[in-house]
Amino acid sequence: MKNKITEILGWYGVVAIVAAYIMVTFSFIKPTDLLYLILNGTGAVGIVADAFNDKNYQPVVLNLIWAVVAIVAIIKLII
Repeated sequence: MKNKITEILGWYGVVAIVAAYIMVTFSFIKPTDLLYLILNGTGAVGIVADAFNDKNYQPVVLNLIWAVVAIVAIIKLII
């Protein structure tokens, strides 16, 4: 069951990050929009969950950094 949940989180992460990229690339949203930052942050966390479960640590490190950047940007945007 745990593997299925982390697999779903991982796929959510991929879809969220790609969707955010597509929306910015085609000017549906700006890279400073809250939606973009949320999709990137939650997408990164989803990939971290799946990669950590698979003991695949390079994506864990990359996406932890990605998530921290998104969190800092969200805080900066809100404050």
